[in-house]
Amino acid sequence: MPTIFDKLNEAGKSRTDLALCIIVQTRGSTPRETGAKMLVYTDGSISGSIGGGELEKSVITQALGVLKTAKAAIFRHDLLHQHNMCCGGSVDVYIEPVMKKKRLYIFGAGHTGHALAKLAIELDFEIYIIDDRKDYLDPIVIDGVSKMHLHYAQALPLLPFDDQTYITIMTYSHPYDRDILAFCLKKSHAYLGMIGSQRKVEMTKKMFEEGKIASASELDAVDMPMGIQIGAETPEEIAVSILAKLISVKNQWL
Repeated sequence: MPTIFDKLNEAGKSRTDLALCIIVQTRGSTPRETGAKMLVYTDGSISGSIGGGELEKSVITQALGVLKTAKAAIFRHDLLHQHNMCCGGSVDVYIEPVMKKKRLYIFGAGHTGHALAKLAIELDFEIYIIDDRKDYLDPIVIDGVSKMHLHYAQALPLLPFDDQTYITIMTYSHPYDRDILAFCLKKSHAYLGMIGSQRKVEMTKKMFEEGKIASASELDAVDMPMGIQIGAETPEEIAVSILAKLISVKNQWL
């Protein structure tokens, strides 16, 4: 029979969000002891048990709330007064969100893309760098960074997108950047940004609105010029500014 840890492993492989609930302390009479575990999925279904009844129902609700905030918390439950459970003790339940790993797509293996990959690998990103130039991809040898030697038009239909996908666009071609942006605008994502000067951004917005590719509000949601403005000049400094923006989005510090 699969254990809780088997279920956690399965969730990681299938990129499923869930909350891990653990009884960390008990007082008096309780249906389960310290260490009892339960997994709560985004649809409210569970695996394991921390005691059943109204306690479990309440913990499921709290776990779904933790998944929305993505912040761990401890909740105390008085079984008699809160849940009308005759055992009468109390339990402290620690709830931790276990979220699917965030994907980072870096379109462009130039100096800034390379620098961003080197920095981002230290964070919790599953990183893919995409470029059709083998001579730029070959020097990138970073454990944990996947390289796709493909033209963007071939790569885009192959890539999965979801609400934990972070997209950074910095190819060697302005038209390529715009084509990638047009495709990704319609895909689910947590972050979408494009590198470039203010003039490039203004021209892109004008072209997209006039061509009815995207609305003004959709374009305003794109981070362009990409990154936090810190007066960055070198590829490494620009990569830092981009990564800072990704962290602010990831941590909902907007």
